[in-house]
Amino acid sequence: MRSAGKFFAFFAIPDENQDFAFFAVKKKPFRCIRILMVIFLLCQTTFAFCQEETLSETIVRVAEEMVSEDTESGEAELYVERLHELAENPVHINSSDAEEISRLFFLTGFQVKALMDYVRVSGSLVSVYELVNIPGFDRATAESIIPFITLHTGTTGGPLISSLRNSLLTNFSLRSSNIDEAAPGSPWKFLTKYKFTTGRLSGGFVLEKDPGEKFLTGHPPLPDFFSANLSYSGQGLIRKIIIGDFSARFGQGTAVNTGFRIAIPLTNPGFIAGRDEIRPYTSSDENSFFRGIAAEASIKKIGIVVFGSRNKIDARVSSSSATDDGFIENFQTSGLHNTEALLSGKDAVTETGFGVNLSYNLRNTRIGIVWSGNSFSLPVIPASSKPEDLHDFEGYRNSVYSIYYNHLFRRVIFSGEYSLDHYLGQAFVQAFSLRPSDRLTINILYREYGPEYFSFHAKGPGSSSATKNVKGIYGSFTFEMAKHLFLSAGFDTEHYPWLRYRCSAPSLGKRQEVRLKYMPFNNLTLEGIYAYRKSMVNKTGENGIPQQAENSYSTLKGVIVWSPSETLTLRTRIDSKSTGSSQSRGMLFLQDVNCRLKSIPLTFWFRFCVFNTGGWESRLWTYENDLLYSFSIPALYDRGTRSYLMLKWKIKEHADLRVKYGITTKIGNAGQPGNTEEIKLQLVVRI
Repeated sequence: MRSAGKFFAFFAIPDENQDFAFFAVKKKPFRCIRILMVIFLLCQTTFAFCQEETLSETIVRVAEEMVSEDTESGEAELYVERLHELAENPVHINSSDAEEISRLFFLTGFQVKALMDYVRVSGSLVSVYELVNIPGFDRATAESIIPFITLHTGTTGGPLISSLRNSLLTNFSLRSSNIDEAAPGSPWKFLTKYKFTTGRLSGGFVLEKDPGEKFLTGHPPLPDFFSANLSYSGQGLIRKIIIGDFSARFGQGTAVNTGFRIAIPLTNPGFIAGRDEIRPYTSSDENSFFRGIAAEASIKKIGIVVFGSRNKIDARVSSSSATDDGFIENFQTSGLHNTEALLSGKDAVTETGFGVNLSYNLRNTRIGIVWSGNSFSLPVIPASSKPEDLHDFEGYRNSVYSIYYNHLFRRVIFSGEYSLDHYLGQAFVQAFSLRPSDRLTINILYREYGPEYFSFHAKGPGSSSATKNVKGIYGSFTFEMAKHLFLSAGFDTEHYPWLRYRCSAPSLGKRQEVRLKYMPFNNLTLEGIYAYRKSMVNKTGENGIPQQAENSYSTLKGVIVWSPSETLTLRTRIDSKSTGSSQSRGMLFLQDVNCRLKSIPLTFWFRFCVFNTGGWESRLWTYENDLLYSFSIPALYDRGTRSYLMLKWKIKEHADLRVKYGITTKIGNAGQPGNTEEIKLQLVVRI
């Protein structure tokens, strides 16, 4: 309990005899359950009809389908952030504009086209439930996009200057496992986001301090991470101008993509074709963005985007007799600066980047070319001499040339991209999306990224963390078997032609998944998911060239979501996992209760989860409700429980206050529990 004492020292109340924390529930775990039951009984007497869809429930449902078991925090954060941004700036689905409707990034190309055609032929939608009458849409899809759309016939354009709207978000979070007295800064994590909008102008900034980091550093003193932008959006010749920090994506993303990766989930009904965009950067990933200026213009059927960037990034720098100023051994992408070694690499290298994207749009065809490049203030000379690092990038600069296309032919969407870097490394993507009937969608994607291909800001389609050294084919389908019954399945097979981390020979990887969803009533959803994963790794404890071992596991998941009232949602989930190599097994059971009170403007989310696994190899992931623009997907392993309680208090119409307390209790071999606790606070003000 020593860590818990440090954790709550911030909230200790002095007494003559002893100090104690006001979170006394820690010492009596069942008191939390009693309090929950009292609140639950109160909810039963305060339920009332409310037309507002529970936004957090929709975000959980969509994010779980898209994130699946992906554990890369940056990818998950971008997914959740995009959903929140859509909720704050909903899509005008009656505009019949392809660019506007495509902001619903989880829709397929067919759904975007069908929605546009329906509005043009039949007129504006009067009700969101009219979506189920459009080919390619069902009740589940219609309910998922309700929080992100508006039926207003207006457009996103407007006067240059109008009434000023402001939004300020501030997060504080503290986890007991992050308390390190040797760290240079406090264990608190701090995040602030500010945004203003007035007509076609918008802007904002992001401040962040991770646990153990100093809040103010440098000369002049600034927060550990500071990002800002100012943007203009128009509908004439100049479509968009961004000054400051921004992200960009063109085509399939094999040349430039600082957003999220495409086609990660196997059974998600959506299939993202290549799309172009530049947008203000509002995330907290400290290295994957551009800093400079970007502009987008349109002349009839021709579109052009140009950008330039100059940004300081983290890297490990060493020196030798061959280089006077040193060289880059590797890039640091964690964004953490809570040790002396990590602090020495902060903003150690200046990256200069540029890019030009030209596109030509016909009725059913879009063709584009991209020229991008980047250079570093120091040469890159990898320190590793391992065979798997033979094809790593070396030198000062790199350029990438890319050509891509999208074409709609009847019920088939073709999309592809070919990229070539300065050293003749190649990347190729070809995708097909076929809809033979309104109840069936089939997706196929082939990708081939050479081991020597390099693009510093590339995120091409696939499940690999890097856009290099992989050949793969991906396929999925979604079929409406009967009314309210949906079957989805997918596979992804990858071949790695060169050596990679923990694998000293060419290897294979495989992913398979089947999902069955049944929605017999408007307030009840039943789901069953089976997933299988296989990869190759080196055998440990062998001399010479290691032999390869198969690392595989399968999971079986059942989910029940029931909403007896529009202010109450109950979610039950059971997971089972077994690994093929170590024969380790894992089980998980969780119960969520989400309730919105009527008598007071209070909403709460509660979870109780029990897990028992054979170790790290049989770990299980769970998506949690969290603060706005935040995410939480903890990996649960060994034996224990995971619980959290989050409260949201709506302060009139202009402010929200959220508080989340979570605790993970693990029971070791000796039977002694060990607790990891966290508390998060958030204040959102909108004026």
